[in-house]
Amino acid sequence: MKIGIVCYPTFGGSGVVATELGLELSKRGHQIHFITYNQPVRLELVSNNVHYHEVVVPEYPLFHYQPYELALSSKLVDMVKLHGIEILHVHYAIPHAYAAYMAKKMLLEEGINLPIVTTLHGTDITLVGSHPFYKPAVTFSINKSDAVTTVSQSLKDDTLRLFDIKNNIAVVPNFIDLEKYNHNFTDCQRGMMATEDEKIITHISNLRPVKRVQDVIRVFNNIQKEIPSKLMFIGEGPEKEKVELQCQKLGITDKVVFFGRSNEIDKILCFTDLFLLPSQTESFGLVALEAMASGVPVISSNTGGLPEVNIHGESGFLSNVGDVEDMTKNALHILRDETRLKTFKNKARKEALKFDLHAVVPKYEAIYKATLAKRSVL
Repeated sequence: MKIGIVCYPTFGGSGVVATELGLELSKRGHQIHFITYNQPVRLELVSNNVHYHEVVVPEYPLFHYQPYELALSSKLVDMVKLHGIEILHVHYAIPHAYAAYMAKKMLLEEGINLPIVTTLHGTDITLVGSHPFYKPAVTFSINKSDAVTTVSQSLKDDTLRLFDIKNNIAVVPNFIDLEKYNHNFTDCQRGMMATEDEKIITHISNLRPVKRVQDVIRVFNNIQKEIPSKLMFIGEGPEKEKVELQCQKLGITDKVVFFGRSNEIDKILCFTDLFLLPSQTESFGLVALEAMASGVPVISSNTGGLPEVNIHGESGFLSNVGDVEDMTKNALHILRDETRLKTFKNKARKEALKFDLHAVVPKYEAIYKATLAKRSVL
């Protein structure tokens, strides 16, 4: 198949999953065309089966805000005609599914029927989509897609609750390439981050308020009072300055390492003992899965899709949002006993096996084939 993929080319989970999906599909013999405004951060290799097409938005003084949706729709039309793209897989309802539908209507004028598969990732539903200004457009985009998927049952339930959806929605979870988390490093370089008697705690996010990163510091502060520990803090975002000030006030600046954005998450996770994710909401929790794949137990909130990934008492523990004391208690329970810590690490890796890309990607292939078959009947 010739598949067009539209996504945000950023460090966010949707962009990562979309890119990894395209790369795996290319290995399975499909021709993949990424169409977006920048090369996706995980797209390191462009080959005969992987192509990248940049969406350029011309600057017009007439527009206060430059019309990306218009530029994207036009680019999609051009790329479909030039490369014979058979199906579009768009990640996020707004603006991608909306722009894809406009491209589809333009192509129909030329006798080309282009099926659209839309994957909903979370904020397009829970934040952007539920806003009264955008709700009609999101509802329209979902209902006009030829196939719709969500990354968790929780997100599917939210979508059906918030919108008047006529379309069927399939749940296809996020995934990871477990082979990348075997950690065959000759030297994990753990000694660069902590001493032998210190535990290493890690948090990864885009540091938005929804991630409740100040709770990360509160939980870590409680842990380090009982057990010598270091915190690896990975990511950039609007809450970073608040967190740095919080560390100063608590007197733990020397115990927290701020990495900013990193392409070496697998190496950091390889020497991590515990992962913290106390988010207000998570449609799935891809970073939690990445930690589990590295054999790292997870302490998280019990919101959104997290209970579908982090199994309470097995791969880690779940707590109510904001319950710092319960998260601390659960973290100490794991970390205080080396045998127990090893057991949780093994179970975390075992749970992650369910989300290996080799088990999940064929589900997308089946959706593409079914969608194309419906088009041929019409």
